[in-house]
Amino acid sequence: MARILIVDDDPALLRLLALRLHYEGHTAIEAASGAAALAKLEQELPHTMITDLQMPGMDGLQLFEAVHRRYPLLPVLMLTANGTIAHAVKAMQRGVFGYITKPFEGADLMREVDRALAVSSALGADMPSEDGGETWREAIVTRSPLMEKLLAEARLMAQSDASVLIYGESGTGKELLARALHASSPRGAEPMVAVNCGAIPENLVESELFGHAKGAFTGAVRDSVGLFTSAHRGTIFLDEIADLPLAMQVKLLRVLQEREVRPVGAAKSHKVDVRVISASNRLLQDEVAAGRFREDLFYRLNVVGLTLPPLAERREDVVLLANHFMRSLSQRYAKSITAFAPGGLEQLSTAAWPGNVRQLQNVVEKCVVLCTGSIVPATLVQSALTSQGNELLPLDEARKEFERGYLTQLLKITNGSVAQAAKLARRNRTDFYALLARHGIDAGQFRA
Repeated sequence: MARILIVDDDPALLRLLALRLHYEGHTAIEAASGAAALAKLEQELPHTMITDLQMPGMDGLQLFEAVHRRYPLLPVLMLTANGTIAHAVKAMQRGVFGYITKPFEGADLMREVDRALAVSSALGADMPSEDGGETWREAIVTRSPLMEKLLAEARLMAQSDASVLIYGESGTGKELLARALHASSPRGAEPMVAVNCGAIPENLVESELFGHAKGAFTGAVRDSVGLFTSAHRGTIFLDEIADLPLAMQVKLLRVLQEREVRPVGAAKSHKVDVRVISASNRLLQDEVAAGRFREDLFYRLNVVGLTLPPLAERREDVVLLANHFMRSLSQRYAKSITAFAPGGLEQLSTAAWPGNVRQLQNVVEKCVVLCTGSIVPATLVQSALTSQGNELLPLDEARKEFERGYLTQLLKITNGSVAQAAKLARRNRTDFYALLARHGIDAGQFRA
């Protein structure tokens, strides 16, 4: 069953579209304007979108352009009257997936919808259920539109052998994304070998990566094939690639260029067939500028790039992840915990999470271990958060964190009414809008 966002200012036509889609087994998400559609997209990413071309305020093409900037892989269908077919053709030249002429036959509508859904599915736009979802991405628990866009891009990138560079703060799940990308690729049945480049002693990096011959150095009592050869026909994941010593960067570049490795102490090289995914929590462009990373290797690794958002930018996932971790950890520790107390969930939702998903998992694990009943009390959540030993934020950062949480809380209380929220804050509406813009907060996503 697919979720389809339908946008039209005509209530009768909107209802007709919804009924037809429901009849075909799909879920219709209705929006009466372009602005309402953007707000819906903030809450949940659909599999495809159908929008009328001619609407007051934001028309269909303007809506498409706004959506396409944020979700370039989402197929968009345009409803158009006979007199505006030329406009629809121009829209397709700009990236609109297809158009449907009004009045339309149900069969014609569903033919275009099925075509769009086939593309959406091929690009990995299916959203996961809370208990796992699609196999290739089952370890990634999310309902965030930011993450859904990222996963769709990863699914598309997976179909080629191009090198991928993943950026993200520590604890955001770079290895999970790499494994999802590998699982979705034609190499998915072959091994993925993960290497933490910062955890290998510098004098052992070459033999660990490329192998060594017996007797090549003290302690080399037998031949070793190395991690690149172990990943033959599969994928090698080079985590924290920025920590790789400069001398090894030269040798890695040669391996990527020649597609062959020579074990330490060996007389001959041998071919390897591997897909390379690397990751870093530091921008490699900055490392290149500082002379700590080779520019030529950077371009070899960064054929395509993905950036994982920090947990603070995907707060809709905090409760989802907390409940997921609570269930799995309860099973591991043989506990019968069923839920967090409401106050505990609120504390989790508003915490800063500088350590991202890894920190959240750690907090939930402490709660599960120490909980003596079936409900995790708010006091235990507070204790687990406090015991993280978070450093005090600089004043400017603390002020921003407070403002963001305060504005979000006001919008939740007022169901997204900027006028009411501004009144509660004792600020004029213009100032309040400026504050929302400063923090990138869209009031529309809080409207019921």
